[in-house]
Amino acid sequence: MKAAEDFGPWLARQLKNAGKSQTDLAEELGMTRAAVSAWIVGRSVPRDETIRAIAEVLKTDLETIHTRSADAQLGLPVSWYHRPAHADGGREYGNAAAFAFEADVEVLAREATQNSLDARLDPAEPVRVRYTLHELTGEALARFREAIDWEHLLPHYEALTAGNGKQGKVSRTIAAGLRDMYQHDRLVLLRVDDYNATGLTGGDYDDGLFAAVVRRQLDSHKKDAGAGGSYGLGKATLWATSRLGLVLINSTLSEPHEGRTERRLIGRLDLPWREVDGRELAGPAWFGRPDPATKSADIVRSWWADEETVEKLHLTRESAAPGTSFLIVGAHDVASLVPFNGTVDEEEISEDDDTVHRMHARLVDALGRNFWAAMTGGGDHKPHLEVSVRTYRDGVLIRDEHVDPAVTQPSRTRALRAFLEGDTVDRLAAPGQVARAIVPLNVPLHGGQSRGGVPHEAVLLVTHAEDADSRPNRLVSMRGNRMTVKDSAVTNVPIGTNPFQAILLTGRAAGRDAPGAEAAEEFLRASEPPEHNKWGQTEELRLSYSPSAYRRIAALTTAANTAVRDLVAVPRAKRRSGGEAKIAGRLKVGGGTKKARPAAATALPELDNVDALIDETGAWSVTVDLRVSAGVDTDRPVTPVAKFDVRSGPRPAAPWKDLVAVSGCEVVDGALQLLPGNRKAVFRGVTDVSRHPVRAQLTGLVVELRIGKGEQA
Repeated sequence: MKAAEDFGPWLARQLKNAGKSQTDLAEELGMTRAAVSAWIVGRSVPRDETIRAIAEVLKTDLETIHTRSADAQLGLPVSWYHRPAHADGGREYGNAAAFAFEADVEVLAREATQNSLDARLDPAEPVRVRYTLHELTGEALARFREAIDWEHLLPHYEALTAGNGKQGKVSRTIAAGLRDMYQHDRLVLLRVDDYNATGLTGGDYDDGLFAAVVRRQLDSHKKDAGAGGSYGLGKATLWATSRLGLVLINSTLSEPHEGRTERRLIGRLDLPWREVDGRELAGPAWFGRPDPATKSADIVRSWWADEETVEKLHLTRESAAPGTSFLIVGAHDVASLVPFNGTVDEEEISEDDDTVHRMHARLVDALGRNFWAAMTGGGDHKPHLEVSVRTYRDGVLIRDEHVDPAVTQPSRTRALRAFLEGDTVDRLAAPGQVARAIVPLNVPLHGGQSRGGVPHEAVLLVTHAEDADSRPNRLVSMRGNRMTVKDSAVTNVPIGTNPFQAILLTGRAAGRDAPGAEAAEEFLRASEPPEHNKWGQTEELRLSYSPSAYRRIAALTTAANTAVRDLVAVPRAKRRSGGEAKIAGRLKVGGGTKKARPAAATALPELDNVDALIDETGAWSVTVDLRVSAGVDTDRPVTPVAKFDVRSGPRPAAPWKDLVAVSGCEVVDGALQLLPGNRKAVFRGVTDVSRHPVRAQLTGLVVELRIGKGEQA
């Protein structure tokens, strides 16, 4: 905290900033000029009641006068400052950093929440993030436009749209945003609040979080090797999500600046080069109070706002906990143009509701999919993150939803919780269990050394997939901040494997006491692109390690997939004699009519592979691969029939309890309908153990194919 300046020099500067003389102050206070002069030169100081009167004259508060660590600025008008065009004639038609990402609330949720995680203040408590959608119409919209001095901004927008979007993509986006606001008399605000975060600390122009976010590009100001962001690009998604290029900011600081912590406000506008009233402007503009300490009198800086101003700007925070609120003005979501598939019944949504409800649903989905692990706790480990999404229209709450990882990702959440609670097994033997294995990663050394390294033990978790998991048999990978980095399918899984979900925890996510955790954290962070959605070759990886360092990541991926396949492989059921249960490896043509058919009509798919086991209920579980030749008539259904392979007499039928098409076919009325154009089909069947004439362990199984539909014999 900056030490208080002597009262006399401080007061003299405030009078100069306000355009007042010592005589003016004396007259407004009803005192002599000599008394004011004595304060200025330090011969005396005013009494408490006089200080209160000085605060009223300067239109500031008592705290500012007592701390004297900053100029009194509450009386200065809030205004817009637009950066002048480059003297050499250079022009930028938009912020290049914003083009690194789509104008997509899913991308915004990923980048903004990652930044909040990186700014977590108390590591023993979760950072709380809230997304608030607020659609303004009518009088509410008019009041907000007045608060941001819309009449001043309008000429700048008109200068960009007058050329019918010829200046580029940004101008066309702005034109669309203005058209939507005026035609429908509505504006969507999207606010991102975080609590238990550092806030935007530091000076307006000094090295620090505030300047990195508000003033600079490609400055992440993140020194922790475990931070999610590293390029300084993620903040650009805030402005990219605004059709008007406008974001307002309210920050509560974790450490005082100018003697204060609450309601530090600033606005930033990102526009292309433009010419307004004969002045050429470079692009960005800031909303704040004039800074008398700068060379140009119209340059603005952040200011300490009163509660009324914060409320008018829709930036009121729900508590005094440190953190930052970003208000995206004119929020839009390109991906929300696709058909609605959220959690609200589409028939219950009117056309006017559609935009904010779609955005709400996509935010919930993206947050649950990318940050389910950060929101999961277990044992003595609290979650890293708590998230909620709410939606308002003109101040009226219409939706409020807490993002629950157990709902969005039930299997994966169960697996991570079991790991945190120390409740894992070596191999899956029953539903609900979580298997754990170690996957080695040899982290390369810095400086181009291709040999040697730091051994790291990543943790692999595997569990059965639940019905709510729409995409089973996948491996998600993450490091210390527990944001999903990779999400890929596990290849070459044995036929007949039960659906599963797998998680690879690397770096600090594997446990701070895991061997090589810090080295792995730094290495994998260097291998991530700006989107932080994969691990692979990057320029930073080549420069910090070696051109071949990415091969260590490929080895990690291969080892992880191999370990997954080993954990999910189901051991063959054993007969009482100790031998494996058998299945007759043949498909027979049978059933249907006895009338002779042409050869082409009776052509059936050929057996490619059969995998079977006796499950824990005593039923046969069979997965069959079929090879479909060119002569097979795919228009005619095929019925698979299971029979017990007895030594003598007719084979008893083993009716199916479940018959499921895996690929290349569909199940229609108990028969397989082959899909045209596919050369392979896979189906899975489980017999009905209640209708077994003999125990499955006492015999083998034969699977036959029959032309047409029909009940099993």
